[in-house]
Amino acid sequence: MVSYNNDSFSKLQELVERAGGCAVMDGGLATQLEFHGANLHDPLWSALCLISMPELIYKVHWDYLEAGAEILVTASYQATIQGFESKGLSLAEGEALLKKSVSLACQARDSFWEKYQTCKEGETLNFVIRAPALVAASIGSYGAFLADGSEYSGDYGPSMTLQKLKDFHRRRLQILANAGADLLAIETIPSKIEAKALVELLEEEDVKIPAWISFNSKDGVNAVSGDPFVECISLVDKSEKVVAVGINCTPPRFVDGLIILARKITTKPILVYPNSGESYDPILKEWLPSTGVSDVDYVSYVETWKATGAAVVGGCCRTTPCTIRAIKTALNKISCA
Repeated sequence: MVSYNNDSFSKLQELVERAGGCAVMDGGLATQLEFHGANLHDPLWSALCLISMPELIYKVHWDYLEAGAEILVTASYQATIQGFESKGLSLAEGEALLKKSVSLACQARDSFWEKYQTCKEGETLNFVIRAPALVAASIGSYGAFLADGSEYSGDYGPSMTLQKLKDFHRRRLQILANAGADLLAIETIPSKIEAKALVELLEEEDVKIPAWISFNSKDGVNAVSGDPFVECISLVDKSEKVVAVGINCTPPRFVDGLIILARKITTKPILVYPNSGESYDPILKEWLPSTGVSDVDYVSYVETWKATGAAVVGGCCRTTPCTIRAIKTALNKISCA
């Protein structure tokens, strides 16, 4: 096992320590954008708002800060150079939008912190803010760019190779790593080969900010591609550039077991941000609500996740500021018990 780079690890480590061993990140960005009226039926999904409604992205970041989020994830999950070019934008325009995803989150974070410091607005939030939130620049999987649901299978066809994945991810990673974020959130990674491509890029590009890599699972044992979860974690654990590992966009009922599996492999912090428990239909491009859980049900897992070893808890698809507020409240109660 490789030891941490203390400089790159410190911001996340300090956050977790300040939070009493378990910090809170934000929830579903697209879910909240849609709540505010955004139409995201587009291959760019939430990244469409970088073009048409950047002020709404800012608003959603603010919503999550008010709910207690200590980490904001940028609106770049489905933002890619290739995706923007398909909309007729130039390379320069696409790169500028990637940078904008980071600046919007940083502006919301800085303004919220300033307001809390000068106006004491935080006194009405029922929690104490000890430092500005961290901003994590999201890098979604190749399947997110395809917008066909393949990030939930990892099936990119027989012609996909490690080099093709590296070529696809490289420029976006370069831009986001130098855009002013505190971390890179490499998320919803469905397979070992894509994780390997991203780990190699982190090394080749000599990225100066820390990264986490999180995987999704639909059975609690394997990544969605069928690759064993423990093998995925073992692969990324070996990289000094990866300072935390995660589980995201996974039904809550599987998370505890996945934390246990990860803890057998790594001593790095574990982030968990499951979806609501609903199922995504890639044909209809809709979340099917019949199997969903309420915020109360979702938050009932939080104490177990922390006890098992989660260092950061938040939410992914179909979770909201209400979910994050409930997680924050639950963790505060655990800390005070």
